[in-house]
Amino acid sequence: MLNALALQFEFLTQPVGILGVLVLLAAIILIGRFLLSMAWRLVVIGIIVVGTLYILSVLGFSLGIL
Repeated sequence: MLNALALQFEFLTQPVGILGVLVLLAAIILIGRFLLSMAWRLVVIGIIVVGTLYILSVLGFSLGIL
């Protein structure tokens, strides 16, 4: 069984296989960084919107949203 597992990952012993795995990891990291930066922007915008609505409601303005 261990021999069969070693045969499946034999491509990792060749430079082309290692390069392919590294390129794949780089692509995953770049896409992840993009998605996380977008998520942070959405969270910050949400905080600003909800905070503004809260402050307006404390001051007596009623927008009928919350």
